[in-house]
Amino acid sequence: MKPTAPPASVLTTAFYAFYDLHREAYYAYAAARLPPEEAQLSVTQLFDLIASNWTWLMTRQRPSAWAWETHIGAVARRAGRAPTPAEDTALLHDRLRLSIDRIATITGTDPARVTALLAAARRPDRPATLHVDDVNPCQPARPRSA
Repeated sequence: MKPTAPPASVLTTAFYAFYDLHREAYYAYAAARLPPEEAQLSVTQLFDLIASNWTWLMTRQRPSAWAWETHIGAVARRAGRAPTPAEDTALLHDRLRLSIDRIATITGTDPARVTALLAAARRPDRPATLHVDDVNPCQPARPRSA
């Protein structure tokens, strides 16, 4: 037996709940990376895309992850630069003051991944590379100076 689609009113209510849950954070992220008019246009276009694909999107395992990836891709194209996931997570947490759970909700990921990305963002740059000829077995290894 073929499953029946939920009534249109249920889909509409679900879309507006998604909109209310995500719009403010999506705009804040876009506004942190773009001029205000560009940010507004980007978020409006994103929700138009989400609305036009809503029935399909509800079949996805993590609709928020798809929406977030689409959003950050559009913002990156408009800004001319794609930040790393760690940079994005740090922006959401440190600058926009979103909690780890809130970031996980809007990005469609789990809190453990958000925590790991924050740790990566706070890690200092890579240590200097060690070379085999710099290592004396009788002394602790030291990074090569630049």
